[in-house]
Amino acid sequence: MMRRVPLALALIAGVLPLHAADVSSSQGSSRQDVVQQVEQWRAQRLAGLTAPDGWLSLIGLEWLRAGDNRVGSAADNDVVLAAGPAHLGVVHVGDDGAVGIQLAPGSGATVDGKDVAQAPLIDDMHATGDAAPTTVRFGTASFYVIDRDGRKALRVKDANAATRTGFRGIESFPIDPQWRIEAQWVPFVPPEKLEIGSVIGTIDAVDVPGKAVFQRDGRTFELRPYQEEPGGELFFVIADRTSGKETYGAARFFYAALPAGGVTRPGTVVLDFNRAYNPPCAFTPFATCPLAPPENRLDIAVTAGEKKYGEGHH
Repeated sequence: MMRRVPLALALIAGVLPLHAADVSSSQGSSRQDVVQQVEQWRAQRLAGLTAPDGWLSLIGLEWLRAGDNRVGSAADNDVVLAAGPAHLGVVHVGDDGAVGIQLAPGSGATVDGKDVAQAPLIDDMHATGDAAPTTVRFGTASFYVIDRDGRKALRVKDANAATRTGFRGIESFPIDPQWRIEAQWVPFVPPEKLEIGSVIGTIDAVDVPGKAVFQRDGRTFELRPYQEEPGGELFFVIADRTSGKETYGAARFFYAALPAGGVTRPGTVVLDFNRAYNPPCAFTPFATCPLAPPENRLDIAVTAGEKKYGEGHH
């Protein structure tokens, strides 16, 4: 895959893509069609979230130091895992940022399904083509390396995580076709920069190809998206007057299909707020989610999409 923006989390391995491609072609659809499309999207969303390696399976986010990091579930390790063998092995972070693992004899772990003694670990920001990050698996659990502004961490998952086995479902606002809005697309040539913070304190500057301008209740609003990869769909990180009340406080996400003429030409883009969904941080403390930038904080209550889950975690 192309190197993706670190803050864009929804399409990382284990989560089904939440594409919006079917939205742009159905602006004239009936209410029944819109409801059916959103229901299908919600089913896809739920399947990805609850998958054995979906976001609900996260059990750890363990930051690595330079040099050797002893990893395992025993208390004498440098990185203590919530699952797995007492002594799994040693993860080494080189001065150049390269990461590798030396597995302990008898650990029973595999690296990308292979029974090896040692191997390099490619992180999520340096996987190329269609490859996923290198995965170390042990029983029902696994981990891979993530890179956040040059800092390396282990993202640890377990199919038996309490967040997954005890999942209570997602409550959403009723599907409302009136929250499926055709907005004007105003391109930025060249793209503008937008700073987006995250729950772990990082700030990323992303390229914004344009803005979506729409009307609601007699007022005009604007939203600035970015693309996770060249030519990809528009990704919106938003907040509104329901945030922190009915909905998750930090942000919600949704995608929109590209304008018919592409992002460099004026056109229209369909914003379906019924597909606004919670970031992983709403379900687990072990995710690194973006915060809605000031430019995308709407002074209106968006009573569409997913409501908050429990009390959230960030």
